[in-house]
Amino acid sequence: MGENREYLTQSASDGSINISEDVVVAIASEAIGEIEGVGAMMTTMTEQLTEQFMGKKPARGIRMDIQDGEITLDVYLTVKYGFAIPETAAKVQDAVMSAVETMTGFSVRTVNVHVGGISFN
Repeated sequence: MGENREYLTQSASDGSINISEDVVVAIASEAIGEIEGVGAMMTTMTEQLTEQFMGKKPARGIRMDIQDGEITLDVYLTVKYGFAIPETAAKVQDAVMSAVETMTGFSVRTVNVHVGGISFN
């Protein structure tokens, strides 16, 4: 398995399978959206600067890194008031890991959940 900055690449006997990092982030985002208790995704300072100066709209609240053929995801979100933060974060980790591994066939090393606030709506 080889990879580069924009695509996850898996060699097959009759060619290769290339999956955009944007697709992986979209899968993670959908999985997060299904978890009760998640308030909203947060942007990091890097994402804000990228959008402001480069005109690119980065994936809101999700960072992805690939090392040794395994995916690490960092998720930045708020939790709705009244929901247990550790339980909600654990559900996010499980849902993201399961969805990404099932849909892409790539191994997810870790899903780090960063809770940056509480939402009251």
